[in-house]
Amino acid sequence: MAAQATFKSIKSVIPLFDRVLVQRFKVDQKTASGIFLPSSATTSPLPEATVIAVGPGATGKDGKTLPMSVAAGDRVLLPGWGGSPIKVGEEEYHLFRDSEILAKIQE
Repeated sequence: MAAQATFKSIKSVIPLFDRVLVQRFKVDQKTASGIFLPSSATTSPLPEATVIAVGPGATGKDGKTLPMSVAAGDRVLLPGWGGSPIKVGEEEYHLFRDSEILAKIQE
């Protein structure tokens, strides 16, 4: 696992190149019937996340910037592995490459 960075404000994190800053959806600690789940039962992260910020895009072989496939505010599907964790206060975010994001979720 990569080292975890800690910042005071998420606005101070600006993704570079083809990086995407996301915040995974939180795992419910309580079931619909009101039963609280132990943390050991909710350790796997949810694959869905909200895009917080995106970089300008990677530079192609021709020197042109390749457009990003997602934008801030999009809901996305992430792989179960990867990403670099970033902690801001009590909130956790992750940086992924644009190509690692599996899908954009349309509502």
